[in-house]
Order: sequence, then structure tokens, then C-alpha cells
Amino acid sequence: MFLSVFDMFKVGVGPSSSHTMGPMVAGGRFLDHLRAQPFKVAGLRASLHGSLAFTGVGHATDRATILGLAGFLPDTYDHDKAEATLADITRTGTVSPQGLGTLVFAPKTDLIFDYETPLPGHANGMQLMATDAQGDVVARETYYSIGGGFVVTEAEQAREAALDARDAKRHPYPFETAAQMLEMAKESGKSIAEMKRANELEHTNARDLAEGLDRIWQVMNDCIDRGLTTDGTLPGGLLVRRRAMAIHNSLIAEQGMNLTAPHIINDWMSVYAMAVNEENAAGGRVVTSPTNGAAGVLPAVVRYWLHHVPGAAPSRVDEFLLTAAAIGGIVKHNASISGAEAGCQAEVGSASAMAAAGLCAVMGGTPMQIENAAEIALEHHLGMTCDPVRGLVQVPCIERNGLGAIKAVSAASLALRGDGTHLVPLDACIKTMFETGQDMSEKYKETSLGGLAVNVPNC
Repeated sequence: MFLSVFDMFKVGVGPSSSHTMGPMVAGGRFLDHLRAQPFKVAGLRASLHGSLAFTGVGHATDRATILGLAGFLPDTYDHDKAEATLADITRTGTVSPQGLGTLVFAPKTDLIFDYETPLPGHANGMQLMATDAQGDVVARETYYSIGGGFVVTEAEQAREAALDARDAKRHPYPFETAAQMLEMAKESGKSIAEMKRANELEHTNARDLAEGLDRIWQVMNDCIDRGLTTDGTLPGGLLVRRRAMAIHNSLIAEQGMNLTAPHIINDWMSVYAMAVNEENAAGGRVVTSPTNGAAGVLPAVVRYWLHHVPGAAPSRVDEFLLTAAAIGGIVKHNASISGAEAGCQAEVGSASAMAAAGLCAVMGGTPMQIENAAEIALEHHLGMTCDPVRGLVQVPCIERNGLGAIKAVSAASLALRGDGTHLVPLDACIKTMFETGQDMSEKYKETSLGGLAVNVPNC
């Protein structure tokens, strides 16, 4: 099993990696599929299923699907160009993706929210279709947006075991579980980040890896800065006001005061995370960490470490990210990072585990302490539901990232106080998280049919 650090950390657009980025990526993949066909198509259709249907409007899934079929991709997303394109599509009932000409696609009739027919491969399913001049379907593909911007077809899901076997032969440290990771670290004498780096270098060179990691942190850091300096009301109709700027200004004003309470450091961690998730909720540029809904946790912990911990060095951010990506890959491979599949424990819980591991690493933790930090953080998110009010990635998502960051720092600190010995292995915690998610009612898994979503007035 190999998931690159650039798979776990992808530059994209808010508000959701699974509901916004994933459908946009799926649209792009379908266009590539059509470009490779010998026949000419005249029109496009799309149907959204499961969670993509239930919370699709609040998560901008309809916009993302339309833009994906028009040729937009998350990594190069241009907001102004997208708005102009959407207006043209609404007016003309057509899209004009590169290399395919002008195709009939009227969103009001050709984009269907199917609330009745779940697809078998994942809660976030969608079908994309191409039609001929008579309106008959000549090409159809099913895509699953499985969290974090990852998109797979039905055929790719079936080939997963074969891909795992191939990766095991290709990489020097092909760990699929935390237990394997610790054993390889013990045998090699390498850190988790060093093993992860060695695996990455099978796919790229050292310079590109370094530049890519620098870019990931730069986008994360820029997102924090934008969130800390932007005021106003978030879109979507809940009239949620941005709070990060005001909180940050208050914290700045209190700096240097002799009577500042020690617990105020928690407000710094929270405000960094909230800044990111307010940007995400506004449709801004973020990095999946491992998802958009949980995008604030890890950047907040990195920023906390760099700005508030003595001895922190920017040159070690790559070690933080590589360690976090290793943990995130294990979680995704053995469980899920999708709120629609396993609740928010799979999103903010996984993000907190990744951040705890990264912080523990740069604070001098051993592989055993790092694994312990990740387990503590994930364990204390078990059972967390995904119940966004009105299907928007705002309430409780924004503050939940702040608390996830605080838990990550606490977990790393506790792990560093011990020798790494602990009762519950990370693998057992990951297994428990997935089983809990499987047992969780669908109304608590990103459908907005239960929990806060129905008990909080949202009009």
C-alpha cells in the first residue's frame, strides 16, 4: 500500500474534499475517458447518490460536478473564471470541455439528485453519462468519492488487492499497519519520516519532493493568514459570522499581559484551525489534511509549533508532514477518512492523529511514542458523528477543528511523557473506528438527517 504525501495533502477548493473536490475530479476523469473513445458524443448527464445527494447543495456538489464536466480541476481552480463559466452553462445549457466540442448539458434537467438509489461501493457515489445525438447513453461510468479528494471507479476498487501487492514489491518500507511500521523502524533504525521519504523517492527526486512539501506548507500557512484577516458572513444561509479575525485580534492585544491565563494557548490553537475552516466554508483554497472538513487541524498544530514552541525550526516542517502522511495512509488503507462512510471520527479524528504524530516527531519522539500519540488522539474522537447543519461545512465543523488541534497537542505531549508503551495499539484503535462507523446510523454520516443538523434551527 502506497499513498503519497501528495495524496494525503492535496491543494484544492472548499468546502468539501469528498463533495466538492471529488466530483470535480470525477468530471475531469470522465472527460479524459471520452477523449479516448472512437465515437463522438453530443451530451452529458450526471446523477448523485447517497450523501452526495443528501448534502450535495450545501457542499456545492452540484457546482463542482458542473465545473468538472466543463474541465475545471481543484488544483488549478480559478474562482472568477468558474463563476463566469457557470453563468454561461446556465444560459446556454451546454459545456465546452477542451477536445470534445460543445456538448448539451442543462444542469436543471441533466444533473439529478437521486435520494432513493444508493450505489454499492461507497456512500459518496455518482454516475456520469455521455449521450449521442438522439439522447441515448453511449458511455457510463460510476465514480466513488471516498474522502480526501480520492476518487475511484468500480473497476479500481476491485483491483485494490493487486495494487497493494505491487506496491509491496516496489517500496523499501511497504508498511500497511502501524505494527509493521514500528517493526520496520526497529529493524532499519530509521525514523517514520525517513522511511516515508525513502518510499516517496521511488516516485520522484529529492528536489521535487522538497519543493512539493514546501508548497503544501505554504498553501496551508497562506490559508491561515487569509482566515485571520478576513471578516464577514459565510455563504449558505446560516448567517454564520467569521470569528477567527476578531479572536486573533483579541489574542494579539492580550500579548505581554502579566495576568494572561495559561489556558489561553488553547485559543491560539483553535483560532489557527478556525481560520482555515472558515476559508474552506467560504470556498477558498485549502489543503486536504486529510480532508477539507478537517483541513484546519494539522496546519493549526504546525503553526502552533512554529510560533509558540521554543526550538521549533521551519526546516523540519517536512518531517512533520511526512510523519503525518504515514499515519494518515495507514488510517485510510485500513479504515476510512470519509465522514459519509464513518462519521467525523474518520475526518477530524484522523486529522488529529496525524497532527499528533507529526508534532511528536518534531519534538523528538521515538517511533513508539509517535504511534502512541496518534492512538491517543484518534481514540478520543471515537464515535464522533458527522451532522453538519443544513449540509454546510460550518456548524459544528469549524470549531470541531479547533478542538481537534488541542487534542492533537495534548496527545503528543502525553506520549512524550512516556516511553511509548501503552495498552491500546493504534491498529486496534483504527479497526475500532471503522467498525464504529459501520455500525453508525446513516443519519449521522454526512446526510444531515440527524444530530445537530435536525436539532438546531437552521432557517
